[in-house]
Amino acid sequence: MKIDYRETTNDLLKRIDIHSQYGSRNIDEWMLEIIQLTKGMNILDVGCGAGKQCFSYHQFLEGEAEITGGDVNLELLNQAKLENEKRAAGMKFIELDFNNRFPINDNQYDFESCCFAIYYAEDIPFTIKEMHRVLKPGGRLFSSGPMPENKLFFYEIIREATGKQIPPMPGSSRYSTQILDAMKSTFNKVDVHIFENPLVFDSVEPFLAYTRASLSEDRKLWSSFFETKDDFEKIMNSIAQVSEDRLNRDGKLIMTKVVGGFIATK
Repeated sequence: MKIDYRETTNDLLKRIDIHSQYGSRNIDEWMLEIIQLTKGMNILDVGCGAGKQCFSYHQFLEGEAEITGGDVNLELLNQAKLENEKRAAGMKFIELDFNNRFPINDNQYDFESCCFAIYYAEDIPFTIKEMHRVLKPGGRLFSSGPMPENKLFFYEIIREATGKQIPPMPGSSRYSTQILDAMKSTFNKVDVHIFENPLVFDSVEPFLAYTRASLSEDRKLWSSFFETKDDFEKIMNSIAQVSEDRLNRDGKLIMTKVVGGFIATK
């Protein structure tokens, strides 16, 4: 299934920042706890974006690993390369489109990750097989993505404000079904872990900033909501009013992120 969508850099970084500021749990700490990296590993991060996971691995392993990040978004990839040079981290960042054969030989990596990206694959079984191919025997793939229960409050507010049906999200509609099934049919073993992180907002402004980043006009997933250029701000105004009413009623806005972490062993 081809998904005509690519997230903008600013939208992505805005939501990451809001997760950090208003969440009660750290998803990177959770991830590092369950994946159990060891020094000396050869690691590949697929869909690395601006390198967030790569730098996390590098810090955790005190630089004692071979780490490569790959992404199709050249703007984000360039940010990763600049940060890599700034830190003198010695990691590699390559252009990699997971809808095509990886520019990598078989059996290269001890550990591979794909965080909040795999559900945008056009052909999920193909992408999973490519991830399997480049791992060494016994190597592990970690993927993360939203479960069906993810941020239900967010969608509830939008439905109330617009009266419109929420379009299927590639993540929550595919991750725990198609992706998990493809991993189970390709790998020897798959373990499932669940991470829950309530984001608590005492004012509407950060929630609206998150919503704006999620509904912004260049996010084609939401194109059915915006028939004219004026629709975006009208919808945001309606969301702001509903959010303010909820805040006045409940004293805070709570949006819970529910993430699945799948660890597959080759």
